[in-house]
Formats: sequence, C-alpha cells, structure tokens
Amino acid sequence: MGFPSIAALNQLDPAAFADEVAPLFERAPGFLAGLAAARPFTSDAAFFEAALELARGMPEADQIALLAAHPRIGADPATVSPASYEEQGYDAPSGEDSERVADELAMLNEIYEARFGFRFVIFVAGRPRASLVPLLEASLRNDRTPELRRGLDDVIDIAADRLNRLRGSDEQIREDS
Repeated sequence: MGFPSIAALNQLDPAAFADEVAPLFERAPGFLAGLAAARPFTSDAAFFEAALELARGMPEADQIALLAAHPRIGADPATVSPASYEEQGYDAPSGEDSERVADELAMLNEIYEARFGFRFVIFVAGRPRASLVPLLEASLRNDRTPELRRGLDDVIDIAADRLNRLRGSDEQIREDS
C-alpha cells in the first residue's frame, strides 16, 4: 500500500499520526507530538516545512532530544532502525578498512558530542561511511549554533528522503536543502 497520504495522516488521531510518521523521525516522541499538533498539512512540502519550523523553534533540550533519537554514524548495526541500517550502508559489502573507519567514527562521535553536547546527525544519502569521516572532522571546526541548525535541517532531509523511499518516489520534497 505504501505510506499514507497527507490527507490520510491529517485524519488520524494524534497518537496514530505519531505512530505513522515515527519511522521518518526515528520515533522522537516530543517532536512527533508537536508535529501532530501542527496539522492539518496541505501537502508533503507543507508537512516538511512545518517539521523544519518546529525543529528549529523548539527549546534546545527538545532539539537535542530530536538529534539523539538518531543513531550515531557508524553505530553498532544491531542497534539502528531498519531505515538507518540501509542509509548507513550496513546492507552493502564492507570494505577492507571497515574496522578502521568504524573506530575513527566512534572516536570522532565522542569528540563531537563532548564539544557540542549533542549527537552528530547528517543526511548520509547513500555515501559510504569512510566518506563521512572528513565531514565529521569538518563539522568539528564549526560553531555550536550553526552546527545545531545543520543537524536539525539534516533530520528533516533524512525524513523527506525516507518518505520518498517509502512511496517509491525520487521527487524532491524539500527545496531549501
């Protein structure tokens, strides 16, 4: 059947709505409740515009909780959601340097979280894990406020991509990515 239409999502009670859209946002409960309250949405684009506005406008503690709902880049594959498993490439053959890359990502995640106080989230978009190492390193040179905003924006980009994949579409939903 695929993912429900926006019209169908608008008709659901708040708990059922949250359950339906939870896989898009790694089941972040506070965020999902806020998104349910922001209905009705007129389109997928309006849904993601509202999601971005909500993510950027929440108190910082809620923003950090939204980021923390996502698994770390390079997390143990047994601990990630099915969507993250695919996005992080665990379903693809691993290269000969996969252990080194996993160790490097683990170290960089620890440094990032100690520096910023929140989890590094990035729209992987099918890139191999090794290509994420320089991105994480570059992010460590950013200031905290723009880095928090970038992470939140990527949460929404990830969700839009997941919706596209669930619907079997390659249509771009978000234009300001």
